[in-house]
Amino acid sequence: MTEYNGVVDGELVEEDRLPAIPEDRAPAVRQEDEDPDAWLPPEAEEDVRAGIPRDTSRAYEGDMKQFAAWCDTVGRRVLPAAPQTVTAYLSYLKRTPRKRTGRPYGPATMDRIIASIRSSHRAAGFKPPDTMGARKVVAGYRAELSEAQDPAATPRKASAADRTVLRQALSHLDRSTLVGRRDAALMLLGHAIASRGSELAPLNWPTSFTDLPGGGFTVRVYRKKRKKWQNVEVQPDPDHDLCTVAAVRSLVEALAHEGHTKGPLFMRIDQWGYMGAEMTRKGEPIGDPDGRMSINGASDVVSRSIHRTGLPGKWTSHSLRRGLVKSARAAGVDIVDIGRHGGWDDRSKALIGYIDEEDSAGDRNPLSQIAKKAAARREEPT
Repeated sequence: MTEYNGVVDGELVEEDRLPAIPEDRAPAVRQEDEDPDAWLPPEAEEDVRAGIPRDTSRAYEGDMKQFAAWCDTVGRRVLPAAPQTVTAYLSYLKRTPRKRTGRPYGPATMDRIIASIRSSHRAAGFKPPDTMGARKVVAGYRAELSEAQDPAATPRKASAADRTVLRQALSHLDRSTLVGRRDAALMLLGHAIASRGSELAPLNWPTSFTDLPGGGFTVRVYRKKRKKWQNVEVQPDPDHDLCTVAAVRSLVEALAHEGHTKGPLFMRIDQWGYMGAEMTRKGEPIGDPDGRMSINGASDVVSRSIHRTGLPGKWTSHSLRRGLVKSARAAGVDIVDIGRHGGWDDRSKALIGYIDEEDSAGDRNPLSQIAKKAAARREEPT
Protein backbone atom coordinates (compact mmCIF):
# COMPACT_ATOMS: atom_id res chain seq x y z
CA MET A 1 0.00 0.00 0.00
CA THR A 2 1.96 2.96 -1.25
CA GLU A 3 -0.69 5.55 -2.13
CA TYR A 4 -2.82 7.25 0.48
CA ASN A 5 -4.89 9.58 -1.66
CA GLY A 6 -6.51 6.59 -3.29
CA VAL A 7 -8.09 3.59 -1.61
CA VAL A 8 -6.34 1.91 1.28
CA ASP A 9 -6.55 -1.87 1.21
CA GLY A 10 -9.82 -2.87 2.88
CA GLU A 11 -8.15 -5.79 4.62
CA LEU A 12 -5.84 -3.47 6.55
CA VAL A 13 -7.97 -0.52 7.56
CA GLU A 14 -10.01 -0.93 10.72
CA GLU A 15 -11.61 1.79 12.77
CA ASP A 16 -10.00 0.70 16.03
CA ARG A 17 -6.43 1.43 14.90
CA LEU A 18 -4.88 4.38 16.77
CA PRO A 19 -3.02 6.80 14.47
CA ALA A 20 -0.56 9.51 15.32
CA ILE A 21 -2.04 12.93 16.12
CA PRO A 22 -0.51 16.02 14.52
CA GLU A 23 1.89 17.37 17.14
CA ASP A 24 0.67 20.95 16.81
CA ARG A 25 -2.88 19.94 17.80
CA ALA A 26 -3.18 20.11 21.57
CA PRO A 27 -6.51 18.68 22.82
CA ALA A 28 -8.84 21.23 24.41
CA VAL A 29 -10.01 19.06 27.32
CA ARG A 30 -8.19 15.78 27.78
CA GLN A 31 -9.89 12.84 29.40
CA GLU A 32 -7.17 12.53 32.07
CA ASP A 33 -8.27 15.89 33.45
CA GLU A 34 -11.53 14.17 34.40
CA ASP A 35 -10.15 10.72 35.31
CA PRO A 36 -6.81 10.59 37.17
CA ASP A 37 -6.20 7.05 35.89
CA ALA A 38 -6.75 7.92 32.22
CA TRP A 39 -3.07 8.09 31.22
CA LEU A 40 -0.39 5.78 29.89
CA PRO A 41 3.30 5.59 30.76
CA PRO A 42 5.68 6.18 27.83
CA GLU A 43 6.48 2.48 27.38
CA ALA A 44 2.76 1.64 27.11
CA GLU A 45 2.23 4.37 24.52
CA GLU A 46 5.15 2.92 22.56
CA ASP A 47 3.58 -0.55 22.77
CA VAL A 48 0.33 0.84 21.36
CA ARG A 49 2.16 2.51 18.48
CA ALA A 50 3.95 -0.77 17.72
CA GLY A 51 0.57 -2.39 17.15
CA ILE A 52 -0.40 0.03 14.40
CA PRO A 53 0.54 -1.01 10.84
CA ARG A 54 2.97 1.61 9.54
CA ASP A 55 1.08 2.23 6.31
CA THR A 56 -2.23 2.57 8.15
CA SER A 57 -0.69 5.01 10.62
CA ARG A 58 0.75 7.15 7.81
CA ALA A 59 -2.56 7.20 5.95
CA TYR A 60 -4.52 8.16 9.07
CA GLU A 61 -2.00 10.83 10.07
CA GLY A 62 -2.20 12.39 6.62
CA ASP A 63 -5.99 12.43 6.85
CA MET A 64 -5.86 14.24 10.20
CA LYS A 65 -3.39 16.84 9.00
CA GLN A 66 -5.69 17.71 6.10
CA PHE A 67 -8.70 17.81 8.43
CA ALA A 68 -6.80 20.14 10.79
CA ALA A 69 -5.83 22.45 7.90
CA TRP A 70 -9.46 22.66 6.77
CA CYS A 71 -10.62 23.41 10.32
CA ASP A 72 -8.12 26.29 10.48
CA THR A 73 -9.51 27.66 7.22
CA VAL A 74 -13.15 27.64 8.34
CA GLY A 75 -12.53 28.44 12.01
CA ARG A 76 -13.69 25.14 13.53
CA ARG A 77 -12.26 23.08 16.39
CA VAL A 78 -10.22 20.01 15.48
CA LEU A 79 -10.28 18.14 18.80
CA PRO A 80 -12.80 17.40 20.06
CA ALA A 81 -14.62 17.91 16.76
CA ALA A 82 -18.34 18.53 16.73
CA PRO A 83 -20.43 16.07 14.68
CA GLN A 84 -21.46 18.97 12.43
CA THR A 85 -17.80 19.75 11.76
CA VAL A 86 -17.15 16.23 10.50
CA THR A 87 -20.30 16.30 8.36
CA ALA A 88 -19.36 19.67 6.86
CA TYR A 89 -15.84 18.43 6.12
CA LEU A 90 -17.09 15.35 4.27
CA SER A 91 -19.49 17.55 2.30
CA TYR A 92 -16.53 19.77 1.40
CA LEU A 93 -14.48 16.77 0.26
CA LYS A 94 -17.34 15.54 -1.89
CA ARG A 95 -17.41 18.85 -3.80
CA THR A 96 -13.71 19.73 -3.96
CA PRO A 97 -11.45 18.39 -6.75
CA ARG A 98 -7.90 17.45 -5.76
CA LYS A 99 -4.99 19.09 -7.55
CA ARG A 100 -3.39 15.77 -8.48
CA THR A 101 -6.42 14.16 -10.11
CA GLY A 102 -8.87 16.96 -10.77
CA ARG A 103 -11.56 14.88 -9.05
CA PRO A 104 -12.87 14.74 -5.48
CA TYR A 105 -11.99 11.83 -3.21
CA GLY A 106 -13.92 8.62 -3.81
CA PRO A 107 -16.43 7.24 -1.27
CA ALA A 108 -14.05 4.51 -0.05
CA THR A 109 -11.36 7.05 0.82
CA MET A 110 -13.96 9.22 2.54
CA ASP A 111 -14.96 6.22 4.66
CA ARG A 112 -11.32 5.91 5.71
CA ILE A 113 -11.16 9.62 6.59
CA ILE A 114 -14.14 9.22 8.92
CA ALA A 115 -12.34 6.29 10.57
CA SER A 116 -9.20 8.43 10.88
CA ILE A 117 -11.08 11.19 12.69
CA ARG A 118 -12.79 8.79 15.09
CA SER A 119 -9.57 6.91 15.88
CA SER A 120 -7.66 10.15 16.42
CA HIS A 121 -10.20 11.21 19.02
CA ARG A 122 -9.78 7.94 20.91
CA ALA A 123 -6.00 8.28 20.75
CA ALA A 124 -6.28 11.76 22.26
CA GLY A 125 -8.59 10.58 25.04
CA PHE A 126 -11.85 11.92 23.60
CA LYS A 127 -15.11 10.22 22.82
CA PRO A 128 -15.34 9.98 19.01
CA PRO A 129 -17.87 12.37 17.48
CA ASP A 130 -21.15 11.06 16.13
CA THR A 131 -20.51 10.52 12.42
CA MET A 132 -24.01 9.53 11.27
CA GLY A 133 -24.37 12.75 9.27
CA ALA A 134 -20.98 12.32 7.66
CA ARG A 135 -21.76 8.72 6.72
CA LYS A 136 -25.05 9.83 5.15
CA VAL A 137 -23.09 12.30 3.03
CA VAL A 138 -20.84 9.46 1.82
CA ALA A 139 -23.79 7.12 1.27
CA GLY A 140 -25.58 9.72 -0.85
CA TYR A 141 -22.37 10.45 -2.76
CA ARG A 142 -21.85 6.75 -3.47
CA ALA A 143 -25.45 6.43 -4.70
CA GLU A 144 -25.00 9.45 -7.03
CA LEU A 145 -21.85 7.97 -8.52
CA SER A 146 -23.40 4.53 -8.88
CA GLU A 147 -26.45 5.88 -10.71
CA ALA A 148 -24.12 7.79 -13.01
CA GLN A 149 -22.10 4.58 -13.54
CA ASP A 150 -19.01 6.40 -12.33
CA PRO A 151 -16.11 3.98 -11.61
CA ALA A 152 -15.31 5.98 -8.47
CA ALA A 153 -18.35 4.38 -6.81
CA THR A 154 -16.45 1.08 -6.68
CA PRO A 155 -13.22 0.76 -4.65
CA ARG A 156 -10.18 0.22 -6.84
CA LYS A 157 -8.74 -3.21 -6.28
CA ALA A 158 -5.48 -4.68 -7.41
CA SER A 159 -5.93 -6.64 -10.63
CA ALA A 160 -5.61 -10.41 -10.35
CA ALA A 161 -2.26 -11.81 -11.53
CA ASP A 162 -3.33 -15.39 -12.27
CA ARG A 163 -1.30 -18.02 -14.11
CA THR A 164 -2.14 -16.52 -17.50
CA VAL A 165 -0.87 -13.09 -16.46
CA LEU A 166 2.20 -14.52 -14.73
CA ARG A 167 3.17 -16.52 -17.81
CA GLN A 168 3.22 -13.33 -19.89
CA ALA A 169 5.12 -11.36 -17.24
CA LEU A 170 7.73 -14.09 -16.78
CA SER A 171 8.33 -14.27 -20.53
CA HIS A 172 9.78 -10.75 -20.35
CA LEU A 173 12.34 -11.65 -17.66
CA ASP A 174 15.90 -12.78 -18.29
CA ARG A 175 15.91 -15.64 -15.82
CA SER A 176 19.60 -16.28 -16.35
CA THR A 177 20.39 -13.14 -14.30
CA LEU A 178 20.17 -12.70 -10.54
CA VAL A 179 17.53 -9.99 -10.91
CA GLY A 180 15.47 -12.13 -13.26
CA ARG A 181 15.63 -15.11 -10.92
CA ARG A 182 14.65 -12.97 -7.96
CA ASP A 183 11.69 -11.37 -9.72
CA ALA A 184 10.44 -14.72 -11.04
CA ALA A 185 10.71 -16.36 -7.62
CA LEU A 186 9.00 -13.43 -5.93
CA MET A 187 6.01 -13.43 -8.26
CA LEU A 188 5.56 -17.19 -8.37
CA LEU A 189 5.98 -17.62 -4.62
CA GLY A 190 3.63 -14.71 -3.89
CA HIS A 191 1.01 -16.35 -6.12
CA ALA A 192 1.61 -19.84 -4.71
CA ILE A 193 1.12 -18.85 -1.06
CA ALA A 194 -1.40 -16.05 -1.76
CA SER A 195 0.75 -13.55 0.07
CA ARG A 196 0.77 -9.83 0.57
CA GLY A 197 4.00 -7.95 -0.07
CA SER A 198 4.34 -7.50 3.67
CA GLU A 199 4.39 -11.30 4.03
CA LEU A 200 6.86 -11.92 1.19
CA ALA A 201 9.58 -9.42 2.13
CA PRO A 202 10.34 -10.93 5.59
CA LEU A 203 10.96 -14.48 4.28
CA ASN A 204 14.41 -15.92 5.02
CA TRP A 205 16.38 -18.76 3.52
CA PRO A 206 16.51 -21.44 4.76
CA THR A 207 14.69 -20.79 8.05
CA SER A 208 11.31 -19.94 6.45
CA PHE A 209 11.34 -23.15 4.36
CA THR A 210 11.08 -26.86 5.13
CA ASP A 211 11.63 -29.52 2.47
CA LEU A 212 8.86 -31.99 1.70
CA PRO A 213 9.10 -35.45 0.18
CA GLY A 214 8.72 -35.21 -3.58
CA GLY A 215 10.67 -32.00 -4.00
CA GLY A 216 8.27 -29.40 -2.60
CA PHE A 217 8.50 -27.35 0.57
CA THR A 218 6.42 -25.61 3.19
CA VAL A 219 6.73 -21.89 3.71
CA ARG A 220 6.28 -20.52 7.20
CA VAL A 221 4.56 -17.19 6.67
CA TYR A 222 3.15 -14.71 9.16
CA ARG A 223 -0.38 -13.70 8.12
CA LYS A 224 -0.39 -10.10 9.28
CA LYS A 225 -4.13 -9.58 9.00
CA ARG A 226 -4.95 -12.55 11.25
CA LYS A 227 -1.80 -12.19 13.35
CA LYS A 228 -0.91 -15.84 13.13
CA TRP A 229 1.76 -18.07 11.60
CA GLN A 230 0.87 -20.53 8.87
CA ASN A 231 2.81 -23.33 7.18
CA VAL A 232 1.81 -23.23 3.50
CA GLU A 233 2.59 -26.28 1.37
CA VAL A 234 4.02 -25.65 -2.10
CA GLN A 235 4.39 -28.59 -4.50
CA PRO A 236 6.32 -28.73 -7.80
CA ASP A 237 4.35 -27.66 -10.88
CA PRO A 238 4.47 -29.78 -14.06
CA ASP A 239 4.79 -26.54 -16.05
CA HIS A 240 8.44 -25.66 -15.42
CA ASP A 241 8.00 -22.02 -16.43
CA LEU A 242 5.40 -21.60 -13.67
CA CYS A 243 6.99 -23.89 -11.09
CA THR A 244 7.41 -22.01 -7.83
CA VAL A 245 9.66 -24.67 -6.31
CA ALA A 246 12.07 -24.54 -9.27
CA ALA A 247 12.09 -20.73 -9.28
CA VAL A 248 12.88 -20.46 -5.56
CA ARG A 249 15.64 -23.09 -5.75
CA SER A 250 17.11 -21.33 -8.79
CA LEU A 251 17.21 -18.06 -6.84
CA VAL A 252 18.81 -19.76 -3.83
CA GLU A 253 21.49 -21.22 -6.08
CA ALA A 254 22.23 -17.81 -7.59
CA LEU A 255 22.39 -16.18 -4.15
CA ALA A 256 24.81 -18.87 -2.92
CA HIS A 257 27.03 -18.15 -5.94
CA GLU A 258 27.22 -14.56 -4.62
CA GLY A 259 28.13 -15.81 -1.14
CA HIS A 260 24.68 -15.29 0.34
CA THR A 261 23.63 -18.63 1.82
CA LYS A 262 21.31 -17.52 4.64
CA GLY A 263 19.19 -14.56 5.58
CA PRO A 264 16.76 -12.54 3.43
CA LEU A 265 15.50 -14.46 0.41
CA PHE A 266 14.54 -11.36 -1.57
CA MET A 267 17.47 -8.96 -1.65
CA ARG A 268 17.82 -5.42 -2.97
CA ILE A 269 19.74 -5.39 -6.23
CA ASP A 270 20.85 -2.10 -7.75
CA GLN A 271 21.00 -1.16 -11.44
CA TRP A 272 24.56 -2.47 -11.72
CA GLY A 273 23.60 -5.84 -10.29
CA TYR A 274 25.11 -5.34 -6.83
CA MET A 275 23.23 -7.22 -4.16
CA GLY A 276 22.23 -5.52 -0.91
CA ALA A 277 23.78 -2.21 -1.97
CA GLU A 278 23.58 0.50 0.68
CA MET A 279 20.81 3.03 0.20
CA THR A 280 20.94 6.59 1.49
CA ARG A 281 18.64 9.58 1.70
CA LYS A 282 20.14 13.00 2.42
CA GLY A 283 23.35 11.27 3.37
CA GLU A 284 21.70 8.98 5.91
CA PRO A 285 21.46 5.19 5.40
CA ILE A 286 17.95 3.86 4.81
CA GLY A 287 16.47 0.43 4.24
CA ASP A 288 17.22 -2.89 5.88
CA PRO A 289 20.95 -3.08 6.76
CA ASP A 290 20.91 -6.76 5.71
CA GLY A 291 19.96 -5.74 2.17
CA ARG A 292 16.42 -7.10 2.41
CA MET A 293 13.98 -5.84 -0.19
CA SER A 294 11.28 -3.53 1.17
CA ILE A 295 7.54 -4.15 0.94
CA ASN A 296 7.25 -1.35 -1.62
CA GLY A 297 10.15 -2.90 -3.52
CA ALA A 298 8.26 -6.19 -3.78
CA SER A 299 5.22 -4.36 -5.10
CA ASP A 300 7.40 -2.51 -7.62
CA VAL A 301 8.70 -5.84 -8.96
CA VAL A 302 5.15 -7.00 -9.68
CA SER A 303 4.07 -3.68 -11.17
CA ARG A 304 7.15 -3.30 -13.37
CA SER A 305 7.12 -6.92 -14.57
CA ILE A 306 3.45 -7.00 -15.56
CA HIS A 307 3.42 -3.53 -17.09
CA ARG A 308 6.06 -4.76 -19.57
CA THR A 309 3.37 -7.00 -21.05
CA GLY A 310 1.10 -4.06 -21.84
CA LEU A 311 -1.76 -5.67 -19.93
CA PRO A 312 -4.12 -3.03 -18.49
CA GLY A 313 -4.82 -3.07 -14.77
CA LYS A 314 -3.66 -1.99 -11.34
CA TRP A 315 -0.69 -4.26 -10.60
CA THR A 316 0.75 -4.47 -7.09
CA SER A 317 2.06 -7.24 -4.86
CA HIS A 318 -1.56 -7.78 -3.80
CA SER A 319 -2.25 -8.85 -7.39
CA LEU A 320 -0.50 -12.12 -6.55
CA ARG A 321 -2.88 -12.81 -3.66
CA ARG A 322 -5.90 -12.10 -5.82
CA GLY A 323 -4.34 -14.06 -8.65
CA LEU A 324 -4.16 -17.26 -6.60
CA VAL A 325 -7.90 -17.00 -5.98
CA LYS A 326 -8.59 -16.59 -9.69
CA SER A 327 -6.24 -19.42 -10.68
CA ALA A 328 -7.74 -21.76 -8.10
CA ARG A 329 -11.29 -20.89 -9.07
CA ALA A 330 -10.47 -21.62 -12.72
CA ALA A 331 -9.18 -25.03 -11.61
CA GLY A 332 -12.42 -25.74 -9.73
CA VAL A 333 -10.93 -25.54 -6.23
CA ASP A 334 -13.47 -25.26 -3.41
CA ILE A 335 -13.66 -21.75 -1.94
CA VAL A 336 -13.07 -23.11 1.57
CA ASP A 337 -9.84 -24.80 0.49
CA ILE A 338 -8.71 -21.61 -1.24
CA GLY A 339 -9.36 -19.61 1.92
CA ARG A 340 -7.50 -21.97 4.22
CA HIS A 341 -4.51 -22.19 1.90
CA GLY A 342 -4.32 -18.39 1.63
CA GLY A 343 -4.81 -17.72 5.33
CA TRP A 344 -8.30 -16.24 5.13
CA ASP A 345 -10.81 -16.78 7.91
CA ASP A 346 -13.62 -19.17 6.96
CA ARG A 347 -16.04 -16.23 7.28
CA SER A 348 -13.88 -13.78 5.33
CA LYS A 349 -15.81 -11.23 3.29
CA ALA A 350 -12.54 -10.14 1.70
CA LEU A 351 -12.11 -13.52 0.02
CA ILE A 352 -15.60 -13.38 -1.47
CA GLY A 353 -14.79 -9.87 -2.67
CA TYR A 354 -11.86 -11.27 -4.67
CA ILE A 355 -14.18 -13.35 -6.84
CA ASP A 356 -14.90 -11.23 -9.89
CA GLU A 357 -18.31 -11.13 -11.49
CA GLU A 358 -16.95 -12.79 -14.61
CA ASP A 359 -15.88 -15.77 -12.52
CA SER A 360 -19.58 -16.66 -12.21
CA ALA A 361 -20.30 -16.25 -15.91
CA GLY A 362 -20.34 -18.77 -18.75
CA ASP A 363 -20.17 -22.38 -17.60
CA ARG A 364 -20.13 -21.25 -13.95
CA ASN A 365 -23.32 -19.22 -14.32
CA PRO A 366 -25.83 -20.80 -11.92
CA LEU A 367 -28.48 -20.94 -14.66
CA SER A 368 -26.07 -22.75 -16.99
CA GLN A 369 -25.35 -25.32 -14.30
CA ILE A 370 -29.04 -25.77 -13.52
CA ALA A 371 -29.79 -26.27 -17.24
CA LYS A 372 -27.02 -28.87 -17.57
CA LYS A 373 -28.37 -30.83 -14.61
CA ALA A 374 -31.89 -30.65 -16.02
CA ALA A 375 -30.70 -31.84 -19.45
CA ALA A 376 -28.79 -34.73 -17.87
CA ARG A 377 -31.91 -35.83 -15.96
CA ARG A 378 -33.97 -35.80 -19.14
CA GLU A 379 -31.47 -38.07 -20.83
CA GLU A 380 -31.51 -40.60 -18.00
CA PRO A 381 -33.45 -43.78 -18.88
CA THR A 382 -36.79 -44.03 -17.18
